[in-house]
Amino acid sequence: MSSTILPLQSDLSSGDDGKLRCSWCVGHDDYLAYHDIEWGFPVGDDRRLFEKLCLEGFQSGLSWLTILRKREAFRRSFAGFDFKKIARFGPRHVERMLEDASIVRHRGKIESTIGNARRALSLVDELGSIAAYVWRFEPERETKATRRKTSPEAVALSNDLKKRGWTFVGPTTTYAFMQAMGLVNDHVPGCAARPRAEKARRAFRRP
Repeated sequence: MSSTILPLQSDLSSGDDGKLRCSWCVGHDDYLAYHDIEWGFPVGDDRRLFEKLCLEGFQSGLSWLTILRKREAFRRSFAGFDFKKIARFGPRHVERMLEDASIVRHRGKIESTIGNARRALSLVDELGSIAAYVWRFEPERETKATRRKTSPEAVALSNDLKKRGWTFVGPTTTYAFMQAMGLVNDHVPGCAARPRAEKARRAFRRP
């Protein structure tokens, strides 16, 4: 896949356990676990939200499966995506990561993550948390699974982040972020995970 926007299909596929799931996740164990446990379930933890925004930026031009399989290496390299620590990274850290074959060695994206960490600190100072900020962009109505690659809310989030100085946060990236972090539930109707994601979203306390 060339985009993290996972191809939401009208059909379902059955895994080895016989459960029906969104077709995109069947066939790869990494995708299967990600789909069943993470994708579409609401997140209020600032570090996870920051991590996802950064990894979506790294994914640009690559498949999400590539990034998912490198995620632990990214976490090691970027201090567990503790943006307070990343904000203090300097040229030495950039050069170290450019030598790390276990991650995506792209200078622009590495420097973007460091810059975004600094912007994240400013955002937290202003609004209290990243969660309080991003959940303001949740659609007012529950969405149904579609083939779209962005939404008005994702465009608004992208535009606002850019105004705040964030980079690698285009509207396709922000919509993929919203899908993954549970701001929308784009599991295909009939997918075994969709009702669980809906239940989690109903129980989730918005920051």
